[in-house]
Amino acid sequence: MQDYNSIRTAGTATRSAAVDEGLREYMNKVYGLMAVGMLVTAGAAWGMSGLTLSAEPTQYALGNGKFLTEIGASLYLSPLKWVVMFAPLVMVFAFGAALNRLSVQGATTLFYAFAAVMGVSISWIFVSYTSFSIIQTFLVTAIAFAGLSLYGYTTKRDLSGMGTFLMMGLIGLIVASIVNIFLKSSAMQFAISGIGVLIFAGLTAFDTQNIKNTYLQLANSDRDFLGKSAIMGALQLYLDFLNLFMFLLQFMGNRD
Repeated sequence: MQDYNSIRTAGTATRSAAVDEGLREYMNKVYGLMAVGMLVTAGAAWGMSGLTLSAEPTQYALGNGKFLTEIGASLYLSPLKWVVMFAPLVMVFAFGAALNRLSVQGATTLFYAFAAVMGVSISWIFVSYTSFSIIQTFLVTAIAFAGLSLYGYTTKRDLSGMGTFLMMGLIGLIVASIVNIFLKSSAMQFAISGIGVLIFAGLTAFDTQNIKNTYLQLANSDRDFLGKSAIMGALQLYLDFLNLFMFLLQFMGNRD
């Protein structure tokens, strides 16, 4: 009996080690995809800012020593701005609907395409804020995100109870943001930014724990399914990071 127990204990330890190794590989893939997505977004935003801003005076003066090119005027001053603004939201819903029909490579390509479109959509920050404040806010966001994600990964507390509350808050935040596009209330924008920071801070920890638990529940699934699951996890954390950054920029960004 003792030999049997020893063999059973050894087998359990081996399976546990295999799960731990698989989890580390899975989480590394999630964070790796997210990091590349952020680089694509940053590159697209910075590249688009170079096309939209003019070093020489043009008829499109911004009043802060900056001038728009024809491309910039089309992107920020024409009805095209609504397409650019809402294109990432449409792509997120399309991504979720098409994920099961795509290959892992196809889903990865679509994720990076979404990241590029998002970069174009937020390129206006280079028009409105100083480069130093953008970099400073990005670093603060990275530090906060790392701490929150680490907490979500390591905590023994079940964060699932936060999910419904956070999603309700997120829906309310989206509705309020759309309404304020037309109201243009600075007080309402300040409140939205503060609530947005709190919601996406909570979502960062919640999503990290949920991604971890998803792997533990589906560790025996085929690699194709786990690959798509990792991409979806990367998308969730990418959106948490980006939104946290954008809302913090409302507080920390110095406008030109």
